Amino acid sequence: MNKVTVLGSINLDTTIRMKQLPKPGETVHSKELFSSGGGKGANQGIAAQRSGAMTTFIGAVGNDEAGKLLLDLLSQDGIDISGIRTLENERTGSAVVMVDDVGENCIVIHSGANEKVSLPNSNWLIHQIQNSDFLIAQFETNLNVIIQAFKIAKENGIKTILNPAPGTNRIPRELLQNTDILIPNETEVEIITGLTVQTEENLETAAKEILKYGVEVVIITLGSRGSYYFSQNGSGIIAAQKVQAIDSTAAGDTFIGALAAVLKADYSNLVSSIEFASHASAITVQRYGAQPSIPYLKEILATK
Repeated sequence: MNKVTVLGSINLDTTIRMKQLPKPGETVHSKELFSSGGGKGANQGIAAQRSGAMTTFIGAVGNDEAGKLLLDLLSQDGIDISGIRTLENERTGSAVVMVDDVGENCIVIHSGANEKVSLPNSNWLIHQIQNSDFLIAQFETNLNVIIQAFKIAKENGIKTILNPAPGTNRIPRELLQNTDILIPNETEVEIITGLTVQTEENLETAAKEILKYGVEVVIITLGSRGSYYFSQNGSGIIAAQKVQAIDSTAAGDTFIGALAAVLKADYSNLVSSIEFASHASAITVQRYGAQPSIPYLKEILATK
């Protein structure tokens, strides 16, 4: 069982289902509206925990009802929330997720307390990271905090996983130098490298470009096509399961959390771990919502 620490965002999601996403200036009727736990960081943490990992979370919420609810949801899944701060003068992060009948979505995020994430006291942090197998982060929190945490992880021999989302072409070199595994989607890898990735040859070229910064493994998620991995020990495309997707929200987050739960630090089971993560994501896209859609270990194993 891997020990995973997640540094990331915590949001209360409002999901609105509709026949088709509105065009600029257009008003459409919704079919359903509901709230659920979200935030890329929280989604990844819950995915890791439900996939069998022991998970600790570093983040922040506001001192409001949304914050209390989201902390309770993380606790119910067994996640250690001792690294989450409750901030008096900040609102808990939130997101509005619009989903159409073919599973495509548009998301608007209000960061709130996520922008004020800071690391717990250094002794707690160093102890926590030293006792982890993987440290995961995304770009929905303070970038300087991520760099600081990744440095500590690397100094202590802990593998780091960076999900560069939302995408940016201004990732500090210092952060990439302290990143072991980079997991972007197609759009994000194009933003990072400036290269198109329509073919496997394109994917290899982009991955090799990223490895120049010291990254050890690149895994590019390709949606319904599956994922492409590249490391010094091998590369290839791993096909996704063929399912009827109804909501792609949290699919990538589920992939990352599930991967971290089972991957060995020496990457010796990289391919089988990607396959496991793909099975988890395939379940997620067949359900609505972010955290409610993330499967448990027994469900993932039942599909294999």
